[in-house]
Amino acid sequence: MFALSSGMPPAAIGVVRVSGPAAGDALAALAGRLPEPRRAVLAELKAADGLPLDRALVLWFRGPATATGEDLAELHLHGGRAVVAAVEAALDAMPGLRRAEAGEFTRRAFENGRIDLAEAEGLADLLAAETESQRRQALGMASGHVSRAVEAWQERLLTLMAGAEAELNFADEDDVEVGESVAQRLREGMAALAGELGGWLARPAAEVIAEGLSVVIAGPPNAGKSTLINALAKRELAIVSPVAGTTRDVIETALALDGIAMRFSDTAGLRAESADTIEMIGIDRAKAAVEAADILLWLGPPKEAPAHIRAILVAAQSDRWKGDAAAEAEAARCDLTLSAATGEGMDKLHRMIVEMARTLLPREGEAALRRRQREALGEARDWLTIEARSREAGDLILLAERLRLAGGALDRITGRAGVEEMLDALFGRFCIGK
Repeated sequence: MFALSSGMPPAAIGVVRVSGPAAGDALAALAGRLPEPRRAVLAELKAADGLPLDRALVLWFRGPATATGEDLAELHLHGGRAVVAAVEAALDAMPGLRRAEAGEFTRRAFENGRIDLAEAEGLADLLAAETESQRRQALGMASGHVSRAVEAWQERLLTLMAGAEAELNFADEDDVEVGESVAQRLREGMAALAGELGGWLARPAAEVIAEGLSVVIAGPPNAGKSTLINALAKRELAIVSPVAGTTRDVIETALALDGIAMRFSDTAGLRAESADTIEMIGIDRAKAAVEAADILLWLGPPKEAPAHIRAILVAAQSDRWKGDAAAEAEAARCDLTLSAATGEGMDKLHRMIVEMARTLLPREGEAALRRRQREALGEARDWLTIEARSREAGDLILLAERLRLAGGALDRITGRAGVEEMLDALFGRFCIGK
C-alpha cells in the first residue's frame, strides 16, 4: 500500500510512504536501485515508460524494525500537486500496490506488534490535539505511559497466578507452600493491586482534556452574562439587550485558556417565575447546565448562588454600580469585581479560571484514561476486590479464576484480547497515510 503521509500539496516537501512486501520492488522500479537501508539518497524517479517524475530523496527500511513492522520505503518529493499526483499514479500502476485506507499504516503497526492499542489511541488523540494540555496528554499515551503501567500490573498478576497454580497442581511437592497462608498471600497481593488500580481510576478522565472543561456562566436576568461570554470569546456570540429573558437557550463556545481546552456556556437568566413558556424551558436548561458544570461563574447576589464545589462569585457590571454603597458591600462578598465592558477584572478572572481548571487536570507526567480504558481497569479492580470473610476468600480455585479474569480485563486496554469490534472505529479516525 502507499499514501501521501505529509500535508496536502502544494507544500515544500511531499512524503509518500510505501509499506508491505512490494515496497522494495516499487522503490527499485522508481529509483533504478535499492539504496542502503536507513540512508537518505538523492535519486531520479522515473515512470514505467522512462519519463522523469522528480528528483527526490528516497529512504529504504527493512522490516520488521519499521513503523509498520513491514518493509517500508519513503519518497521525499517536491511538494507540488502535479509531482505528487504523477508519483502516486506511477505507484498505482504497479502490480501488487494499492492506495492505503484511512489509518491503515497505524493499523498495520498495531497488528504487527509495533504499538499496542493504548498507544494507537494516544496517536489518534495526538493528531486531533488542538491545545497544549491535549498535546501533552496524547503524547504521553502514544509514548506508552499507560502501556508500561499495564505491563507492570500484568507481571504482578502472573506472579500471583503462579502461586495459586503451584498450590493447586503441585501441593504434594516438598518445596511448595500450602495451606491458608497461600490464600492469605494471594488476597493481600490482590488487595494491593486493586488499590493501585483504584488510584488510577480516581484520576481525571481523558475526556475532560479532549472535550474541554465545562465553564458555565449563570445568574439572574440582566446580570451581564452575555456581555461576559462575548468578552471572553472576543466576538459577538450572544445578543446583549436590557430586556430580561433575551437569552432563551444555552449558548456554548469552545475556548482555550493557557493551553487548556474549555467549553464556555452562557445561560438564560435564572428567576423563579416567567409568563413566557419558552423562557422557562431555557431556565430549566440553565439549571441543568449549572449542575453539570466543572466550573461555575456566578454573576448575581452571593446569597443566591447555587451550591457548587467550584464556583467563582463575580460582582459583574462594576462600571454601573461603582459608588453605590449597598452594591459595593455586596461585591465585597464576591471573589472578584469585574466589568466586561471596560475590561476591569478580566485578567484576574482568567487567572482564577485557569488555576481552578488545573486542579481538574492530571498532574504533570500523570496519564489520564479514556472511557474504554477506565471501564476495563474498573472491571480488573472489581475482580481483584474480595472480602476476607467471604466464602471465596479461602478457595484457591476461585481466587485463581478472579486473577485470570482481571488479567483479561487488563489485556483489553492494550488490545491483546476482546477489542475486535472497536478497531475499525478507532483506525477510521486517522487520515490517509497515517
